[in-house]
Amino acid sequence: MPLKGKFDKENLGCLYMPINVKDPEYAKAEQAYHEAQTPEQKLLFLKKMITHAPKHKGTENLLKQFTQRRKKLEQEIVKAKKSGKGTKQGIKKDDMQAVIIGKTNSGKSTLLSKLTNNKVQASQFPFTTKVPEVGMMSYAGTSVQLIEIPAIDSEYYDRGIVNTADTIILLINSMDEIEKIKVELKSSYGNQIIVYNKIDLLNENEKRKLDATFKSKKYNFVLISAKTHEGFENLKEKIFESFNKIRVYTKEPGKEKSNRPIILNPNSRVKDVAEKILKGFSKKIRETKIWGPSSKFAGQKVGLTHKIKDLDIIEFKTH
Repeated sequence: MPLKGKFDKENLGCLYMPINVKDPEYAKAEQAYHEAQTPEQKLLFLKKMITHAPKHKGTENLLKQFTQRRKKLEQEIVKAKKSGKGTKQGIKKDDMQAVIIGKTNSGKSTLLSKLTNNKVQASQFPFTTKVPEVGMMSYAGTSVQLIEIPAIDSEYYDRGIVNTADTIILLINSMDEIEKIKVELKSSYGNQIIVYNKIDLLNENEKRKLDATFKSKKYNFVLISAKTHEGFENLKEKIFESFNKIRVYTKEPGKEKSNRPIILNPNSRVKDVAEKILKGFSKKIRETKIWGPSSKFAGQKVGLTHKIKDLDIIEFKTH
């Protein structure tokens, strides 16, 4: 397969990308990799490149290069942590991570508090948030990591976390804030949701006009009131759907399914579920049964290559 090279400015060698890679997610990850500022960010996007790279004989060398580079980054991160210097301290990224960004006093702290278990106190004074605040939002049996970033117009704004987040929530109080905020998101990777806050200050006619304006511009948006909770369920649904993940439950023989699902990418297989539980676990499995959307009948026996679907239930028996 013909290849083209792209020099890696962080001295990690030459990145080679197959010319005929058509997956847009691969292209986004490759661009984000080169724009990443820290080894942690580079590792995140390199893993995305590995996930979306073509898997066939012609790309064996490409994937070997990626694996070597991944190991080198991991070693660099471990070495820096041991020495206590070199890498920027970050927040451990969960399966689904969204950041809330906006101008000062836009309602970020209030929104985080009411969506999650983080009861951060909102303030009427500008620029009170100086470090990222983290909370967990429960939805459809899953947990979503929400991070409030210091105001986009403050010196504490953290581009690194924003650029690596899966989803970016643009919290605004007026339409003219949108383009000003989007200027700061040129290197971001995540899906964007525009959240218009404080609609409790609008009458029904004003809400209809605002809704029509957003639709005419084809924005992905939600109208909410952090004060009255209007629009909150719609917002939670949009946040969850923005990750494009599937939920898979596991069960032990003779018992009910687990309470919390395992979060995976679409087109994952039974082996991916097993490895998510424990690395190397798939080698110990002697039988797998499945219930749900991907099964032909309840309790169907399937192999490790069986492709799973959202809300499947899997039972493993080991050697």
